Amino acid sequence: MRSRTGAVDAHPVVTMHSNQLDVTVDVVRALVAEQFPAWADLPVEAVAAHGTVNALFRLGDRLAARFPLEPGEVAGKRRWLETEAAAARELFGRTRFPTPEPLALGEPGHGYPLPWSVQTWLPGTVATEADPGGSRSFAGDLAEFIGDVRAIATRGRAFAGSGRGGELTAHDEWVEVCFSRSERLLDVPRLRRMWTVLRATPRPDRRDVMTHGDLIPGNVLVADGRLAGVIDVGGLGPADPALDLVGAWHLLEAGPRQVFREQLGCDDHEWERGKGWAFVQAMGVVWYYVESNPVMATVGRRTLDRLLEAVAATR
Repeated sequence: MRSRTGAVDAHPVVTMHSNQLDVTVDVVRALVAEQFPAWADLPVEAVAAHGTVNALFRLGDRLAARFPLEPGEVAGKRRWLETEAAAARELFGRTRFPTPEPLALGEPGHGYPLPWSVQTWLPGTVATEADPGGSRSFAGDLAEFIGDVRAIATRGRAFAGSGRGGELTAHDEWVEVCFSRSERLLDVPRLRRMWTVLRATPRPDRRDVMTHGDLIPGNVLVADGRLAGVIDVGGLGPADPALDLVGAWHLLEAGPRQVFREQLGCDDHEWERGKGWAFVQAMGVVWYYVESNPVMATVGRRTLDRLLEAVAATR
């Protein structure tokens, strides 16, 4: 397999879930040839990625096929993929930074039991491999991207999900699970104290804005220290404006983080809620992926370290 940088990777798709589906190049090639004959002659290549939801395959130079890794009911997975595609179409062309364009939806077959999708391939190196954390230019780019997303009209929509983006306090039970699973991995007493403060951060303005929803390093592409594109855009939707501020903690060091904050004009309440959303996400990935996806676990640890450093710096 090859990473986004083009380096050969001899390892297969990493097993990250106990019930994970097996997706091979041969299966992908057969499905493409059968369902999309216009692309049948394109070379198929598995991509070395650290994502946790889809197995990714390149089709030639311009296309990418994405295959959900966890089993599920076919109709439900199809609705999920259709929702992702609609979100991608809503974002496409709304910012100067490239985002994937959805092209097709495939059906189960050849031993793969679920629908799957095809979209455009974006060049660039994922931020897990090309760390942009020290780049003030990248920080400005990221803030611009978030501003562009916020400028998309909600058309009366508001957050209506159970995931991140509503109320921080709705995640108390999940955070408690993470604490119990992390006692041998992290300084849980110190993190508990941080969560007690973050979860109580006020949200005076209840207005939701459009958000990407998952600005982790694996979803951000970098070239020459600048933002080259953003992928996994299917979670685009209305949420707490602070949700996309997770990128400040997942991706940036202190100096660039301040550039990012100033460009977006975040007030203290919004900034603290952004810490809270980053905390919730980071706590979950450390213990869950500590063995199956060490890159994701390391991202979570680094985020928590940055949050703890920021707290210490204010004392």
